[in-house]
Amino acid sequence: MRIKALLTLCIIPFLLFYSFPMVALGAEEKEDEWQEEMIYFIMVDRFFNGDFDNDYEVDTGDPKAYHGGDIEGIIQQLDYIQSLGYTAIWITPIMKNEPKGYHGYWIEDFMEVEEHFGTMEDAKRLVEEAHKRDMKVLFDFVVNHTGYQHPWLEDPEKEEWFHEEQRMIGESPSVLENAWLAGLPDLNTENPEVKQYLFDAAEFWIEETGVDGFRLDTVKHVPKDFWKEFNDHVKSIDPDFFLLGEVWHDNPREIAAYEETGIDSFVDFPLYNAMDQSFQAAGNSLTGPLSIWKTNEERYQSPEMLSSFIDSHDTVRFTRRAVENNQNPVTRWKLALTYQFTMPEIPITYYGTEIPLDGGEDPDNRKMMNVKAADEELKQRIEQLTSMRQEFPALTKGDYKELYNEDGMAAYQRSYKDETLITVINNDTGTRTVELSDLPSGKQLRGMLTDDIVREVEAGTYHVAMEREQAEVYLVEEDTGLNWGFLLFIGGIFGIFVVAVIFLSRKSKTAETDGIM
Repeated sequence: MRIKALLTLCIIPFLLFYSFPMVALGAEEKEDEWQEEMIYFIMVDRFFNGDFDNDYEVDTGDPKAYHGGDIEGIIQQLDYIQSLGYTAIWITPIMKNEPKGYHGYWIEDFMEVEEHFGTMEDAKRLVEEAHKRDMKVLFDFVVNHTGYQHPWLEDPEKEEWFHEEQRMIGESPSVLENAWLAGLPDLNTENPEVKQYLFDAAEFWIEETGVDGFRLDTVKHVPKDFWKEFNDHVKSIDPDFFLLGEVWHDNPREIAAYEETGIDSFVDFPLYNAMDQSFQAAGNSLTGPLSIWKTNEERYQSPEMLSSFIDSHDTVRFTRRAVENNQNPVTRWKLALTYQFTMPEIPITYYGTEIPLDGGEDPDNRKMMNVKAADEELKQRIEQLTSMRQEFPALTKGDYKELYNEDGMAAYQRSYKDETLITVINNDTGTRTVELSDLPSGKQLRGMLTDDIVREVEAGTYHVAMEREQAEVYLVEEDTGLNWGFLLFIGGIFGIFVVAVIFLSRKSKTAETDGIM
């Protein structure tokens, strides 16, 4: 028992040594740019119930009914979101909806808060509380349609406010911009009165709440000319106002065509498809995601301003993809997130990723959040990645260069000024080694996820060995050689342990001898 107690005392300093967080010195203070933000996406009704007084018509057993989440709940969890490292939130529409519009997209009044979610005072307080934490807020904003039973449909004076009802069949501009998406009444945004109303609604939310930007729903279903004028209008109110557009298309060329409207960023659906295919199972090639970035560089004027996501309220949960492939969801998520947070786009994380929440098609992909159920291993990886993006400008502003891509293993480099980071991902089913050459000589690669150290084998060449389904982000830094301070520390601990064991052993033998005598 004495030996065990002494061993425990010897190990404690070692554990304390590793418990202190690593803090890089001399990190540049970040400029306030959306390119550097990390967005946590929340479906208001399914996140957190902070005010039980607005819980009417709530039925948690019905996936298409209200479940009780509200603005107050988001306010109460801002510290939690910030602790994960996110710097901005995007929330689904909070405008007044018709019955059963728990998701917020069946708008009944464009200038009123849905009572299930709270009040206008709550909306203002959400933005204020976020700003106190240096976090930005995006409101989801809809201009394409109203709810199914909007009062305007029965108003003779607003007959010209809607396009003639027709089904969404085909992909022609006329159909996309005029047909009724999912049967929702399609607003005639070419009508000057409709246009002015929507401009007034946008101005209302900006001036009333101080919100930092809008996520624009169903952008491809509204003419580009409208978006150009909308962009000009909101930025005449706030020049720094941010617009994130949803152009749901598999072709980067089609999405890039909307850059001319002035919208700042677009959700990258082609990259989503590629990441979903590559990371849902071990052994899959990483060529898809890497090739999408190459295409983006060719197609977009500002590809780094695109926004990436791994799943959303409109897609099957990534966790479900992993489960369907008999994979460990946490392992799959760690690899996918490492790629997403180290490539050149603004990362968006759908609420519940850190659990990780499971779910199939809508509405199964919109389950209630439980902030206490987060997986510690996955939560730690998110915290590591968000911390790195805040600490190293190379991950937000840096150039991108592919170094290696073969049979499920890939490596790429991000560089900014004199800072270089290299991400290595082994998505293969076995241990792999990659040779990285033409790198700076006399350096070492220091891993920031697992503390791995890689030294050059010859001038400018480094061999990185990695077990299956692992990833590491290396900082290229001066070769420090052996860490003599750490080795001496370990040697001292070991020496104390050996002396203690010898001492106790001799004392025990002496006691036995005395007993015989």
